[in-house]
Amino acid sequence: KTAKTAYDVDGRPVNFIDYNDTMTVNGAINKSMLLFALLVSSAVLSGYLMLFQGINPMVMTLGGGIVGFILVLIAGFKPQHSGVLAPGYAVFQGLFVGGLSLFMEMRFPGIVLQAVGATMVTFIVCFLLYRFGVVKVTQQFRSVVIAATLAIFTYYIVSLVLSMFGFELFHHGSSLMSIGFSIFVIVLAALNLFLDFDMMEQGAKSRLPKYMEWFGAMGLMVTLVWLYVEFLRLLSKLSGRD
Repeated sequence: KTAKTAYDVDGRPVNFIDYNDTMTVNGAINKSMLLFALLVSSAVLSGYLMLFQGINPMVMTLGGGIVGFILVLIAGFKPQHSGVLAPGYAVFQGLFVGGLSLFMEMRFPGIVLQAVGATMVTFIVCFLLYRFGVVKVTQQFRSVVIAATLAIFTYYIVSLVLSMFGFELFHHGSSLMSIGFSIFVIVLAALNLFLDFDMMEQGAKSRLPKYMEWFGAMGLMVTLVWLYVEFLRLLSKLSGRD
């Protein structure tokens, strides 16, 4: 929002707020759709480049994932630049998603369609539950979900570091405990969708700056990608038990 100056009948300056420059739910939704389109287009392009142009899948997947992660971190500290960072994230994360999807599809035919379907169904169900007030985001709800998410993030970082030294934690296998862990993480990712929906709604009510539409849309994309990857992980574990 921006402050503008007008004048009353006595000629005295009066400041007022231009609410056209504040966040709206529709604006956040439109930007989410744009980011989703960019991500899908980038994923399809990356698949084409790897299959028909001989681009190294490892470079495409890891490069896209690392750059996307860095852009998310920057946006967390500099949300006012989300208008540039969010589209960049969608493009680079699309490279990551495309590379990972191609790799998983070659190992487990049909897994990508199943993961996409599961992700979309989860998104729709969560949206309807939030839209009709079945699930309400309270401060306690938010605190628990954020704390659990940070714990999982920390666990994944530790697991990554240990894997560099040849150690693998239990969640890498296809045991019942590993499958249960994946289901827990999927539920947690789904709960993060409610936080994303609430952020958009509360941000609009609080009349946050317009750039927060990009920030909110970016957060939603991060959650959807996380959810999709976790579904891929779960489905691969289930396939590995066949």
